[in-house]
Amino acid sequence: MSGGKVKDFDELTSFLGDYGLFQILMIVLLSLSAVPCGYMGVIVVFVSDTPEHHCNVSGNFTRTDADVEATLQERNSWMEADSCSRCKLRANCTETAGLCNETEPCVDGWIYSTERYTIVSEWDLVCDNAWKVPFSTSLFFVGVLIGSFISGQLSDRFGRRPVFFCTMALQTVTALIQAASVNWVMFCVLNCLRGLGQISNYITSLILGSEMLNQSTRVNFTLLGHSLGFGIGYALLPLFAYFIQGWRMLLVAAAIPGFLFIPTWCVIPESPRWLLQKGRVEEAELVVRKAANWNRVPVPEVIFRARECSDLMQNKEEEQTYTYMDLIRTRNMRNITISGVFIWMSVSMVFYGLSLNTSNLNGNIYLNCFLSAVIDLVAYIATWLLIKRAPRPVLLFSTLMFCGIMLLIMKLVPEDMDVVSQVLALLGKMGVSGAYCFIYVFFTELIPTVVRNMGLGIASTAARISSIICPYVIYVGVYNKVLPYLIFGTISIMAAVVSVLLPDTRNNKLPDLISQAKPIRRCCWAKETSTACSDTNEDNKDVSRSATC
Repeated sequence: MSGGKVKDFDELTSFLGDYGLFQILMIVLLSLSAVPCGYMGVIVVFVSDTPEHHCNVSGNFTRTDADVEATLQERNSWMEADSCSRCKLRANCTETAGLCNETEPCVDGWIYSTERYTIVSEWDLVCDNAWKVPFSTSLFFVGVLIGSFISGQLSDRFGRRPVFFCTMALQTVTALIQAASVNWVMFCVLNCLRGLGQISNYITSLILGSEMLNQSTRVNFTLLGHSLGFGIGYALLPLFAYFIQGWRMLLVAAAIPGFLFIPTWCVIPESPRWLLQKGRVEEAELVVRKAANWNRVPVPEVIFRARECSDLMQNKEEEQTYTYMDLIRTRNMRNITISGVFIWMSVSMVFYGLSLNTSNLNGNIYLNCFLSAVIDLVAYIATWLLIKRAPRPVLLFSTLMFCGIMLLIMKLVPEDMDVVSQVLALLGKMGVSGAYCFIYVFFTELIPTVVRNMGLGIASTAARISSIICPYVIYVGVYNKVLPYLIFGTISIMAAVVSVLLPDTRNNKLPDLISQAKPIRRCCWAKETSTACSDTNEDNKDVSRSATC
């Protein structure tokens, strides 16, 4: 580096301003792209919900919808022992006698409530087949795991823009085909592909927007734009599900908005920061000049001079392809990666656990889901208000600790006080929702440009491992209603403790190279002293760096 002459990307493009037409258009379009991601991740709440059901007494006659609802409300002892068995009818036993004490499986099938039509009622996923419901949900998160793993490397290698549009198409088309599933196996395969597209599109759109905007605009985009788009999509889901009660048409309606993004290919450009890092200076300048033209601001004759942005570009003779090994090669990156993996796993499990468990809360499923979504929106706005006033590690610690405490308190609530338990669960959801949107901001600022998509990809991949387990943690609630909340609360507190070690990135510029990654805070943070925590980057030729703890 030549002292005082090297500039970063934000300095070189500062003439664009903060909120010109270009920035506003990118914020709006990329935030709207998060709306389908918001409802696609939790649409399983309605698609795979288990309606009220009981054994069919006889398959020899047809019942009307009124008959079905009547029998669900007026169950006689001769009809069933529970939802998975019925009293065995014998020649010497009458319907009204109530004297039959032998049971048999539901050999004639089941009668379901007609309030909602889901995959459970279509393919009889109850009793011995009940395991297929959480399994199909887990397969969605398997797809999310795969997408998190491969989208990072694809995006870092081939560009943010093509991966963004390809994954948007994948999410949309698979949802449309999934609506025509002929059996449970086909549904599961497409569920996995839909999960792959959903998370890949969400992460790539976040990275694309973050790299096109400067520091102050980037935070507002992530919290008020991208996260609110995700939350609005979540809030729209119960509204759509209320009016579209068949699971097939609900998936069709969910797929339609994705087609509206096809024309935006001509509007959304490639990330100029990524182009510059790849040495494609002319293309990067073209994007910036187009942005300046939209903003109607003057442009320097040469935007990216070699001596000013040498750190942002790879020299032809030193061109390097970064891999996942670079995330653990140096001490700073290794500490950030390990801490990030644990925090993302914890936050993802708690967030999706509380979101998917809304159908198990007492009360109306549509209202519960809507309240959960509103809680998310409130958490996003509250996080945005606090993010400029509190250090990043303190904010993350506070949200996770608040969530953990609220969930653990539920153990002390008497079983008959359902309203109190529901309020505590929603308060816990508010805390983890704030953490969920904030970790995207925080770790985008922690991970350098050259491995940013891979870093977020590997963290998100780890998070999806916990999401795969999540449906089974919820299923434990069948035997002990409070136990899932105790598990989620404990995990949230553990993640809060780890978050304190992360360095503060408030008011700092995005790191571009691995040598610019910050060290974690060690024991020195507790002493309130300024101590140099340096990282000797064995594999980097730049400089050793220090940070105040």
